Amino acid sequence: MKSRSGLLVICLGLAACQGSNPYVATSNPLPPAPPQAATTFDHSAYPAPPRDYGRYRSWAWLNGRLPPGTAWADSAQMAEAVSNALDQRGLRPLHDNRPADLLVSADLHLETRLRQVQDDYGYGGGYYGGGYNRYGSGYGMYNTVPVIRTYQVQVVVVRIELFDASTGQPVWSASAETSSQGSQSERADAIREAVEKAMSAYPPS
Repeated sequence: MKSRSGLLVICLGLAACQGSNPYVATSNPLPPAPPQAATTFDHSAYPAPPRDYGRYRSWAWLNGRLPPGTAWADSAQMAEAVSNALDQRGLRPLHDNRPADLLVSADLHLETRLRQVQDDYGYGGGYYGGGYNRYGSGYGMYNTVPVIRTYQVQVVVVRIELFDASTGQPVWSASAETSSQGSQSERADAIREAVEKAMSAYPPS
């Protein structure tokens, strides 16, 4: 009797599983794509192609203006140093109405830097001229005390920026610094040194 009751319960369970599911999956259709989707290109979804610096052959000053002069150096000195550095890298200046490949901006200014130097001052030690201590007759200890001094110096900072003449977008920039001390001729050498340091990274590898 018990086995029949158990069999009946199993049959009823199987019949319940074979019944229709009251829950029906439904979904709304996707909205149509906007008309401009077929012609719009998402530039942010792709990496920018590497820039071909080899196609830049000529240059002109940005807005037709030379680098501004300062009380430390005049505009002509800065312009000559930048022009020579560009020329060494195969970039030729344009002096007519033809469009240049690059537009160049250069700036020179003085900035203050903090420098630190360590001095070692000795103390103790030396020859006592007689007497005795545990290091031997006539000699004492010797040691040094490091003293760090901080001072200010002025440096010349040169910044150079290059722009694509066709798009106006910046394509390269760099800055470098050098000492601001010296005579007028030494200042000219310092400008050339700073410009060369800045331009040493062009074209980028």
